Amino acid sequence: MHRLLVSLLIFPALLAAAPALPGDHAQRMERGLKSFQQEVAALLKKNCLRCHGGEKVKSDFDMATREDLLRGGSHGSVVVPFDAKSSVLVEQINHAKEPHMPDDQPKLSAEAIAKITAWINDGAPYAEPLVAGKKPKRDASVVTNEDRQWWSFQPLKKVNAKSIDELLLKNAKGMTFNPPADQATLVRRLYLDLTGLPPPETSDTSDLSVLTDRLLASPKYGERWARHWLDVARFAESTGFEQDYDRPFAFHYRDFVIKALNMDMPYDQFVKWQLAGDEYEPQNPLALAATGFLGAGVFPSQITANEVERTRYDAMDDMLSTTGGAMLGLTVGCARCHDHKFDPLPSRDYYQMLSTFTTTTRSNVDVWPDRVTSAITTVAKDKSTPLQAGATRMMICGEGYDPIVMHTQGGPFFDKTYLLKRGSPDMKDGEVQQGFLQVLSKPGYEKRWQWQPPAGAKFSGRRRSLSNWITDVDQGAGALLARVIVNRLWQHHFGTGIVATPNDFGKSGTPPSQPELLDWLAGRLIANGWQLKPLHRMILSSQAYRQSTVRSATKEAADPANALFMRRVPQRLEAEAIRDSMLAVSGTLDETMFGPGTRDENSRRRSIYFTIKRSLLMGSMVAFDLPEPLVSQGSRPTTTVAPQALILMNSPQARTWAEGLARRIASAGDVKQQIIRAYTICFHRAPNANELAEGAAFLQQGGTPADYCQVLLSLNEMVYVN
Repeated sequence: MHRLLVSLLIFPALLAAAPALPGDHAQRMERGLKSFQQEVAALLKKNCLRCHGGEKVKSDFDMATREDLLRGGSHGSVVVPFDAKSSVLVEQINHAKEPHMPDDQPKLSAEAIAKITAWINDGAPYAEPLVAGKKPKRDASVVTNEDRQWWSFQPLKKVNAKSIDELLLKNAKGMTFNPPADQATLVRRLYLDLTGLPPPETSDTSDLSVLTDRLLASPKYGERWARHWLDVARFAESTGFEQDYDRPFAFHYRDFVIKALNMDMPYDQFVKWQLAGDEYEPQNPLALAATGFLGAGVFPSQITANEVERTRYDAMDDMLSTTGGAMLGLTVGCARCHDHKFDPLPSRDYYQMLSTFTTTTRSNVDVWPDRVTSAITTVAKDKSTPLQAGATRMMICGEGYDPIVMHTQGGPFFDKTYLLKRGSPDMKDGEVQQGFLQVLSKPGYEKRWQWQPPAGAKFSGRRRSLSNWITDVDQGAGALLARVIVNRLWQHHFGTGIVATPNDFGKSGTPPSQPELLDWLAGRLIANGWQLKPLHRMILSSQAYRQSTVRSATKEAADPANALFMRRVPQRLEAEAIRDSMLAVSGTLDETMFGPGTRDENSRRRSIYFTIKRSLLMGSMVAFDLPEPLVSQGSRPTTTVAPQALILMNSPQARTWAEGLARRIASAGDVKQQIIRAYTICFHRAPNANELAEGAAFLQQGGTPADYCQVLLSLNEMVYVN
């Protein structure tokens, strides 16, 4: 009976022991147990426990229970049962390895060291915890069903509803939607939301559904919505850091995003190509350009020899962290140095996913001009301009191509990826193989996602395997992928998402204000073949979207954050849409699409074609809250600061726009007709009597048409969407 009891006490811990146990292990464990009870427990309590499981836990090493003893600490394994020679603890108490233990007391006696050593050689058994009643820490590397209960890790719920409005009114606490906005306001709202440009002076806008379809089919839709995704993708065209070298072919990724959105590429394909376009269609330039997503982050070009490995892990971390935030709304990168403090994302999961990018590098690839043109003509249903015939080089991220080596201190990658304690390459804890987040994986389906490339392929297949998992709705991360993207669409149409933290769907983020609506929209996206344009149509045709911005004290008191979406809140345009709108109303907008960008602030092309150099961002864009493209940006702040007004009043560009608008209205007739036309061009409405009188007085008292037009461009109405 005694021997059975001993076996029951030690059996779970024995499973964790690394070395094979000798044939007399039961007898040795029984001897070790006796030693623990008579001598070793007292030695450990007196000399070790205060810092490792009693008053505190240094270096994340807790020896209060046997399970925690065997788990080790932040520096790795400490005790190897039945093998004292391989146990770091024995080296430390012998002062053969630093830090010496105990670190605040004299070295243990030879007799005490011998007893602890013999106890480890006998399996290091415990009769009971060193701290009465203490339970071992749960193994954070194992994700449980309880961990999966968080709302964003759950499968999509089946929601019975016919419309967005039905679901919103269901939770409206007795409130109703605001009355619909007038037709002119809705037309301007649709144009600015879908194209980032104000409506033209004359067009048929009587049927809003027809107008919505026309705007979604416009090439300008891709230019507007690509900018939203480029924020998420931390897109820039330079390396960052002190030298900030240019990446002259990075613009192909920007062009891919525009083209993909215009052709309504299914979102799951959009994701797959950005992770592994070269593994899906290695001969398709558009698929190759998509992989620029992985290579768009910062990368130092001058490092010392001892920084090479850390820098490589930094580069892979940038790829993984951006993928996690942009596509899954999870702060995966927090698990680099330790298990995630809030979400069930163990470090082991992080490093197994990180190994996806073990051999992934940036490369400049030659592409034949005729292949570029034909491939893009094939997919560009919007008939947009193809790449220039001379654009034969493309920056991609992949394997098997000649890598861009940014420094001279080492190779572009290492052949293996290791689990790093505290994120340090100096503390490797074993090689890892590719795996995915347990909390978003149905156990037993790993082989479903793994893809083996054909013989002779240049790539490993790991990135395509990742893309299979991330888009798998039933067994992988696809449900969360869908939730995150529909939330981004809602955010840009309403000013705030159903989840107000678009890059964090974890426990430190904000839970959804309308969880049923979020899952219903995600389900509709998947049912529609992952195409985004039908979802836009659904949102834009809803009563919720078409409400007026009339304020209600009752609604604002009941729902200050407008989480119920029972009213419309005016939104400030982003920097690009402000500038593009002014170019458009001035009649000077150059609609040329695609190709290399520029840093000339006098350029008349849309702002998405500004070259984004990290160390020299466009000042006028930064003033209106252009974010720094260092990490994925889920949303932009909206500030009101003096430089914004000063730019519109004093910059040569603003004056040029005002003069262009003045030329447009000059042919309208008398002063009254010029004012009416200016308001129609800028705000898609006629001026009221007071606005008309003030404008006429200004012009009749010596104000120039250009001065007057510059005043209009500086009005709040020009930079806000009602």
